[in-house]
Amino acid sequence: MKMRKKADLPQKNCPVCRRPFTWRKKWENVWDEVKYCSKKCRSAA
Repeated sequence: MKMRKKADLPQKNCPVCRRPFTWRKKWENVWDEVKYCSKKCRSAA
């Protein structure tokens, strides 16, 4: 398995806190559906 640098991973901006967040392994299959960086931001939306 080829290692990827964190800087090479995709990023999105959270619409609630407006901070960028980086792709995580647990979001591998649902990355297109991920909108919020945390449960706190998702509940605040």
